[in-house]
Amino acid sequence: MEKLSGLGHLFMTIFLHTFSSFMVIPAITDVTMAAICPGQEECSLAIYLSGFQHAIIGVGTLVMMPLVGNLSDKYGRKALLTVPLTFTIIPLVILAYSRTRNYYYAYYVLKILTAMFCEGSVQCLALAYVADNVSVEGRASAFGILSGIGSCAFVCGTLSARFLSTASTFQVATAVAIVAAVYMRVFLRDSIVADDLSAPLMSERTGKVHDVCSDGKSVKKDLEVFKTMPSLEDMICLLKTSVTFSQAAVVMFFNNLADVGLHASLLYYLKARFHFNKDQFADLMVISGIASTISQLFLMPMLAPILGEEMLLSIGLFFNCVHMLLFGIAWSSWVSYAAAMFSILFIFSQPCIRSIVSKQVGPCDQGKAQGCISGIGSFANVVSPLAFSPLTALFLSEKAPFNFPGFSLMCCGFVSMVAFIQSIMIRAAPPISNHKSNTCNYVDA
Repeated sequence: MEKLSGLGHLFMTIFLHTFSSFMVIPAITDVTMAAICPGQEECSLAIYLSGFQHAIIGVGTLVMMPLVGNLSDKYGRKALLTVPLTFTIIPLVILAYSRTRNYYYAYYVLKILTAMFCEGSVQCLALAYVADNVSVEGRASAFGILSGIGSCAFVCGTLSARFLSTASTFQVATAVAIVAAVYMRVFLRDSIVADDLSAPLMSERTGKVHDVCSDGKSVKKDLEVFKTMPSLEDMICLLKTSVTFSQAAVVMFFNNLADVGLHASLLYYLKARFHFNKDQFADLMVISGIASTISQLFLMPMLAPILGEEMLLSIGLFFNCVHMLLFGIAWSSWVSYAAAMFSILFIFSQPCIRSIVSKQVGPCDQGKAQGCISGIGSFANVVSPLAFSPLTALFLSEKAPFNFPGFSLMCCGFVSMVAFIQSIMIRAAPPISNHKSNTCNYVDA
């Protein structure tokens, strides 16, 4: 595939950042429980704190993702990548030093504050960077490879956590996060948009943008239709420019609603139901990560040109439903391990959504599009913990209305089914003539 060799430094940056971020996940549940409810296997306070954290971070990212995308179109991807890669280091340093109750609460607050900007920013900007440098025909495969690099880092990070002590896990994660930021600043070159990328909705040659903002009428606006500080009206206008874009946004919302609900509840569910600890969490994540890596690095580049992103998206969402339902009805820990293996199929969904969205805008608006779709996903990140965290705490407690510990996970599966049904309705957009575009001009930050 053309230009993939030029993405090597981006791939290494994403690998290091993801390695650092994910290697602490198997340990954070035990650290939280030890700091808040020492000696207990079930702690409603820990579940509520985790849900509150996800919700507040979601509020922040809902505002910040469109802004980050817009700013990256103006100032360049590299300049904007520097901020989240640097901020990510701060909370890790605290737990690398100590994991007592006071230090945990300091980490908790700083994690919320930094993640409001950082959560999803690196992925959003990396996707825009890839879209800058790969033509529309190869984006699905390129996005799949990018996600595969992240899955590979996920496997390496969780394997490292499996064999390191809790203290060493956070110390190594901090060191790798620092290396990721330095590596990116030294080696990564900023995006250069090629002149053969299509611009189905926006034409830089004319200096105008035609979009449908109301009543189905085409309205001419100046090229600066999207301000640096995006408004709700700007996002709605972008959604109305394409039926495919709006359908992908609906899928993104319900898919994130289910995924965040699952991830916010699953580890606490497994700890209360099957007495999982850090090592068993790591084992489960390694199985899922290996399956995801194989799928994204090998299966998706092979299947995307044959089946298309729309079909792969539906396949991924269907198996995502199955995997969530399996977690919900798990009667033994072995069922949980089997459910994790479904990553080999459901992991298609995110790269496919991003690829579909990237084809709906021009080469100089990739940051806007990815930021908009990330913002919609972030709105789901706000709603999901508010709905699923209390549900999880209720059904894991002695006050449950009926004996079904995995009921909240089952509900996540039903929500994912809504995304699957919507994905079936997405059809490939008809071929649109390409518009040649000169290199986008970035302002020096």
